[in-house]
Amino acid sequence: MTDSSALDPEDRKIVTLARSARARNGVPEGAAVRDETGRTYVAGTVALDSLKLSALQTAVAMAVASGAKSLEAAAVVTESAEASAADRAAVRDLGGPGTPVLVAGPDGAVRVTVTAG
Repeated sequence: MTDSSALDPEDRKIVTLARSARARNGVPEGAAVRDETGRTYVAGTVALDSLKLSALQTAVAMAVASGAKSLEAAAVVTESAEASAADRAAVRDLGGPGTPVLVAGPDGAVRVTVTAG
């Protein structure tokens, strides 16, 4: 487990935003990404009959739709112990393989930080 208090303040911010999105919307996951200019994009899981996206995929899509050219970091708050391959691929497509992905539990404690690799 990563000590959340030791996180960079900007990384702590995206974890907090992701946690808030999950709680506010009552969805399984919340996510936030930070683009190359420092803007953040926050999303929850999308589960429609015709469209299913994880929170992290939705946050990346929001960044792309808003004109982001790259990502500095991503965070997902989830019950899962890790970021899925599809989530890491979405982050990698926009941010590159070295983009950090912080995976936190519902309590906001960062469990692990991996790269989009």
